[in-house]
Amino acid sequence: MKFQVINHDLSIGDLKIVGVSISSLVLVGDAGHIALAAAFDTPPETLTVGTALVPLSVV
Repeated sequence: MKFQVINHDLSIGDLKIVGVSISSLVLVGDAGHIALAAAFDTPPETLTVGTALVPLSVV
């Protein structure tokens, strides 16, 4: 994929990041090459995807 952006007189005073999602990239300025990587500090078998976490009823 080729993507070209031309910024004219771009000025950033302050940048406040409140939260980070699972996939995030913050880029201010020019970049000739961007390489993204991911790292988990949790073993893959403990990762829960797509399941609602609700308390189990007591029988």
